[in-house]
Amino acid sequence: MTLAVVVVAVVAGFVALLLLANLRVLREYQRAVVFRLGRLRPLAGPGLVALIPLVDRMVRVDLRTVTLTIPPQEVITRDNVPARVNAVAYFRVVDPLLAITEVEAYPVATSQIAQTTLRSILGRADLDSLLAEREQLNESLRQIIDEQTEPWGIKVTTVEIKDVEIPEAMQRAMARQAEASGSDEPKSSTPKASSKPPNDFTTPRRSSAAHHPRCSCVTCRRCSNWAPTRTPRSSSHCPWT
Repeated sequence: MTLAVVVVAVVAGFVALLLLANLRVLREYQRAVVFRLGRLRPLAGPGLVALIPLVDRMVRVDLRTVTLTIPPQEVITRDNVPARVNAVAYFRVVDPLLAITEVEAYPVATSQIAQTTLRSILGRADLDSLLAEREQLNESLRQIIDEQTEPWGIKVTTVEIKDVEIPEAMQRAMARQAEASGSDEPKSSTPKASSKPPNDFTTPRRSSAAHHPRCSCVTCRRCSNWAPTRTPRSSSHCPWT
């Protein structure tokens, strides 16, 4: 009788330990995807979750926003300029059941989609757009990545291009081109300043002649008010000749 009681107590203690070992506590930002004999159970958590030993299998899913650093990508822009681009993406799980059942590893899958989309979108943009229109490129990247990860229960909130690196030889060539264009501007403006036609110096003479009533010179034919007089030729000199 005593032996039977001891056996029962040992078995009860083992079952109790086994049940305690299969209790899980989930935090507020965590959810549990439970499979019972391979079948998907309803979403559990947060709080205390009890699992049946040797029957249930649980997968924790974090609902917080994840910062995904996209590895540097070598791209060639539309105007055939090689560039090295660094970017970062922010995403979170909105449907834990889809994130576990629709894709094997959603963080890795999201990273691969982000890298492929980054090379594709930036390869269709020229260097000027890549440097000056980053907001539009960021929004295009976010929309495309979000559309591809939506069936997995993933929501991409932000995609940001952090840095764009171009080869040093290309930087020097661009600097020389900028200096050459800057030095050509004064040269091109000089002919414009000197291309104005010279003033007609005959105009003041004609206009000033109109203010004089009569010229006393007999032989002058340039005065507009010329008239023959009896003044000797040597007596006066025409101021307009």
